[in-house]
Amino acid sequence: MEQASSFEDNIESRFLSLTQEEKTAVITHGVALRISDLKNRLFLAESKVRSFEEKYQTTLDDLEARGLPDDADMDMHEDYIMWHHWTDEAANTKNKLKDLE
Repeated sequence: MEQASSFEDNIESRFLSLTQEEKTAVITHGVALRISDLKNRLFLAESKVRSFEEKYQTTLDDLEARGLPDDADMDMHEDYIMWHHWTDEAANTKNKLKDLE
């Protein structure tokens, strides 16, 4: 734990010693990389959500309104959990992107 704190302090002190121009460049490039990563994550999340919608021929909202069928098997229950995960992930990722852009 001590070592991680020292490492973070070292990074922070090095960053603070940069010129304003260099600080701006580091932040600009970092944001660009983060946006790229988030766009990839959003693409994955939305693809997963679409695959569940195609598999079950419905949206998660509609399924929630009707409830799981009485004869839903274990696979559908697992898909339902993952469907929620990827729907939440897409929404969270969109919010992060909005904040950065």
